Amino acid sequence: MSKIPEGFLKDLPKTDLHVHLDGSLRIPTLIELCREYHVELPSYTESGLRELVFKERYQNLGEYLRGFGYTTKVMQSELALERVAYELAQDNQDEGVRYLEVRFAPQLHMHEHMNAVMVLKAVNRGLQKARDEYNAREAIKSGAEPPFEYGIIVCAMRMFQPGFSEYYRSLMSAHRYSPPKEIYNLASIELARAAVIARDRYDLPVVGFDLAGEEAGYPADDHMHAFQIAHKNFLKKTVHAGEAYGPESIFQAITELHADRIGHGTYLLDKDSISDPNITDKEQYVEQLGEYVADRRITIEVCLTSNLQTNPTMTDLSQHSFQLLRQHRLSTTICTDNRTVSNTTLSRELELAIKHLDVDLHDLKSIIVYGFKRSFFPGTYLRKRKYVRQIIDYYDSVEEKYFGKRTGHETELDKEHEENTVIEVVGKKKKVAAKAATTP
Repeated sequence: MSKIPEGFLKDLPKTDLHVHLDGSLRIPTLIELCREYHVELPSYTESGLRELVFKERYQNLGEYLRGFGYTTKVMQSELALERVAYELAQDNQDEGVRYLEVRFAPQLHMHEHMNAVMVLKAVNRGLQKARDEYNAREAIKSGAEPPFEYGIIVCAMRMFQPGFSEYYRSLMSAHRYSPPKEIYNLASIELARAAVIARDRYDLPVVGFDLAGEEAGYPADDHMHAFQIAHKNFLKKTVHAGEAYGPESIFQAITELHADRIGHGTYLLDKDSISDPNITDKEQYVEQLGEYVADRRITIEVCLTSNLQTNPTMTDLSQHSFQLLRQHRLSTTICTDNRTVSNTTLSRELELAIKHLDVDLHDLKSIIVYGFKRSFFPGTYLRKRKYVRQIIDYYDSVEEKYFGKRTGHETELDKEHEENTVIEVVGKKKKVAAKAATTP
């Protein structure tokens, strides 16, 4: 870290495209809400909860997920959802995150008195309030700095149990004679329809549809119908895949569910993680899969600390597949996953990549700018392009502040952005010329 100061990382404009709302509560807020809603905690101090629930390392994924049992229990009212979303946006703003995509499973918070649209409206109110307050700053209004923007990603669950929420309990009770996989599929279909309605009828910034939960035994193609609904309605798709299962899971996500991005993707290029007996040439399989993902610029949402905490075979970050993904020129961006459960921030994740995975200044800019370019930005494509240009310019100004004017540092992303801008300008000139030629 001697060459890249910590203050530089904080000041840089950043994205977090993979952060779970229910995994990112402020601990003092969790304690306060637990007291208010009579949810029992193993400790009512932050240090106690860090020791007993939200740890630095976990024995397994089950222990990692334990904390969600407490957070979701207190996120059962509109006021609690709005507050948690507002504070999450503030925490990201405080460390220089300028674009945030918050994801969560609305059906974990639904009950007799609160449907999916009400849940999404409550979360949006919190995010919108934080955005409007931040963007009221003079530096934003003058154009000196890029504004804070956000989108909401709706998560369907690969599997669930009655105890997960009142909604799931009611659904499974109503379909008690149906196979569980049919009920999982039904819930996903209902959620996809709700997401489209929330976006189109209520103008909420629902930008993406996701599939989360346990991979092993719960294949992505069980949810094809729901993702087809999202796909046909121009809703972007991201899928948790390759986190706790092999490359086959990622293959399903991109071929059956039309995934535009992959959450985690840790085992994308790991032939030893393939368990499908029908795949005989494993090395060729991962090579072709990697080429497919790279060629289509399907971005991998990398979550370093989370992967280290939930993977018992990974003893330190130097063993993470991130370097291999970068060597294959795959589109990658670094995310937090769960700020509270993993006890991390976006700046800390970038610092870890620099310290353990040989990320230099050139890599850093590529990783960060890819986050903005591959985001599911809620505005028009032209507005997104303008926003990304503003981000790149601001990034360069921060870099110059810390390192002075640097030459020869133009990345492929800069070139790509400029080439597309030239094409747009030429196109406009041609239109003007054509109009002039037909004007008497």
